[in-house]
Amino acid sequence: MNSRFNHLVRAFAKRYTSLFRDTGTTVALQLPGCPATGFGNGEPAATLVVKDQNGIAALSTFDTLRIGEAYLAGSLDVTGDLSGLLALRDLFTDRHPLRFLYRFVRPLLFGQVKSDRAVVAEHYDFDPEFFLLFLDRRHHCYSHGVFERDDELLEDAMTRKLEFALDAIHAKPGDRVLDIGGGWGSFVEIAGKRGVRVTSLTISEAGRRYIQGVIDREHLPCEVRLEHFFEHCTNARYDAIVNLGATEHLPNYQATIQRYHELLEPGGRVYLDACAARERNDVSSFSERYIFRGNGTPIHLPGYVDAVTRSPMQILAVINDRNNYRLTTKRWAEGLDRHRDEAEERWGRAMYRRFRLYLWGCVDAFRRDTLQAYRVVLRRA
Repeated sequence: MNSRFNHLVRAFAKRYTSLFRDTGTTVALQLPGCPATGFGNGEPAATLVVKDQNGIAALSTFDTLRIGEAYLAGSLDVTGDLSGLLALRDLFTDRHPLRFLYRFVRPLLFGQVKSDRAVVAEHYDFDPEFFLLFLDRRHHCYSHGVFERDDELLEDAMTRKLEFALDAIHAKPGDRVLDIGGGWGSFVEIAGKRGVRVTSLTISEAGRRYIQGVIDREHLPCEVRLEHFFEHCTNARYDAIVNLGATEHLPNYQATIQRYHELLEPGGRVYLDACAARERNDVSSFSERYIFRGNGTPIHLPGYVDAVTRSPMQILAVINDRNNYRLTTKRWAEGLDRHRDEAEERWGRAMYRRFRLYLWGCVDAFRRDTLQAYRVVLRRA
């Protein structure tokens, strides 16, 4: 058994030395019944703790999906700064070509709308109270805020972003605005209270019920529909469209932008915000399986801009929001950790750990610029 431990430590040390020796990142590995072994100089920012044989087997593969699943099961644990450990994700491999391929084959076989209904809703058709543990208390907005300073309240950053969206589309009382992917009603509530007539689309029944509750409680001049954006029909064109964090689930840029053009009045505007990646289809196997299934991906800005320039739509603004999204996910991750006991008691340890990996992984990715984020404003000519 000791030889297996020694082999694993040597393999970990070899990968660490080749990739991170000169970065200043210090971590430790602790195997069952053994003292922790440090890698790097100084106090480790985090320790990866192997709890049992399943943890040893998973870590020995150096496969991100296997290791993530072992963490969900409790066979691996982390003490210290989880985002610091996730900064070492390049130690591990993520080679699952069949899973990667099926992400794109499935929509071709069953259609994008049917595929989305089957997989995208899995993330959102969950008890809204789980998400409310970590979202901002004022708006419950599940997309990034806009911060004036790093220590600002998340609630104020979300209000600023929502007001920016309203200003970007020149919203005024009586306007008809389409809200794509309504989340938990953040845009419906702030716009509806200003007399804007919002039609909010969602493919999550849990989300539809929640948004309808907001509309009824606040007596808003709005409606919510359980419809996919590509199937939405209207008797009259909209004055504007808002898309808060749903572009990642609309990977066919040309079709999406064409729908914007069809649904908008001449001169109508689109506001959208989204996380982004430098390479298209840059999604880990763990994220695709446990967080956002399907063929959704962070927006690829060059591809998106190219699609807009080939359409009748015009680009009015593109704003880099990488640090804003880093701060947002950091607040969310901290909020989830504060409510760990409640999350584990009500929804289970695996669910808590799944979102903990997701949120702290985002913090690290935005910090290292492997993920970006943008606000974009478009106009129909």
